[in-house]
Amino acid sequence: MMKRPRTVYLVDFSCYRPPSHLQVSFELLIDRVQRYSNQSASSIVFQQKILERSGLGEETCVPEGLHCHPPDRCLAMGRKETEEVMFGALDILFSNTNVKPEDIGILVVNCSLFNHVPSLSSMIVNKYKLRSNIKSFSLGGMGCSAGVIAIDLAKDLLQAHRDTYAIVLSTENLTLSAYDGNNKSMMVTNCLFRVGGAAILLSNKFQDKRQAKYKLVHIVRTHFGSNDEAFTCVRQDDDEAGKVGVALCKSLMEIAGLALKTNITTLGPLVLPISEQLRFITVMVIKKLCKNPKIKTYIPDFKLAFEHFCIHAGGRAIVDEMENNLNLSPAHVEPSRMTLHRFGNTSSSSIWYELAYMEAKGRMCKNDRVWQIALGSGFKCNSAVWVALKNVKSCPKGNPWEDCIHKYPV
Repeated sequence: MMKRPRTVYLVDFSCYRPPSHLQVSFELLIDRVQRYSNQSASSIVFQQKILERSGLGEETCVPEGLHCHPPDRCLAMGRKETEEVMFGALDILFSNTNVKPEDIGILVVNCSLFNHVPSLSSMIVNKYKLRSNIKSFSLGGMGCSAGVIAIDLAKDLLQAHRDTYAIVLSTENLTLSAYDGNNKSMMVTNCLFRVGGAAILLSNKFQDKRQAKYKLVHIVRTHFGSNDEAFTCVRQDDDEAGKVGVALCKSLMEIAGLALKTNITTLGPLVLPISEQLRFITVMVIKKLCKNPKIKTYIPDFKLAFEHFCIHAGGRAIVDEMENNLNLSPAHVEPSRMTLHRFGNTSSSSIWYELAYMEAKGRMCKNDRVWQIALGSGFKCNSAVWVALKNVKSCPKGNPWEDCIHKYPV
């Protein structure tokens, strides 16, 4: 019994809701680009087309530094953006739970493009005066799938440290990563990424089972970094003029599909009913014996294993690809599409805005199973599986959809 893995509970989580004055319409965004960047007319037209096809709405937000005239992309503004997101999410989390900052024993922060000194985790320790023996970590450069990686790290630490709480903070920084060059593969991120962040409170205390919302069941991680093409398909680099940006290659969707198939091959036996597993194995054996490339790999029906899907809202193309690959219905991908429309691509925190959407709609019932799927640079595909421990009341206090859920789905 002492060696048995401890159950990890998700006590509560919160998502940062940017203030309305940070909202940026397509027209305003293009106007800023025309005024304050050296981009060519063809580059501006290209970005207009990306915005129109992106799946984003007109109420997504960019940080204060990018609203300045001209845009202020200094370190101080970058730090201000990150502080507002992290502290905003944590303030809501602490106010919604009876957990005090001094009760936290583990802290994991992930942010890919902003690695500040002192670290982001140290900024939180200083702000909330966390205890001196806290186990704190800052994960950088791990892309949009880093949120699940951070959960996995916190889960492992909760196996080693008894009766404690862990906080996972997932965010991204736009102030210092905005691109103003003419490389089209680097412009796409400007059109998709927006301000956002999420704070998640985990516990290994048995007594927290009563108040916790979810229980962590599985985490499956797939890393394609050994493949050179996959490794470079999402890459921060200099363009021809020496300007730094994040480039997305044309093979991204193909690589994402391969990473997903590898991930679900591992996850399937853990969650699927026996009938689906047998179908998958049968087709795989026939394909191997016949050596016929025309025989398609059987994609199991994951709708039999999960009631809810939180697919990383990286862009309309990603959501479309996942919907087709997993044979999902429009209702299953609704949280992803609506999150993309209202908040944009908030990187690793997008899967939490989607879970908040389902809670705000009152769809989360006891024993419902949730699959969070995150894709990110490296290239990585990570999955987290949760089970609801109770009926979650619609629109809990501090939910980012609190005042607009009646408008969705659009």
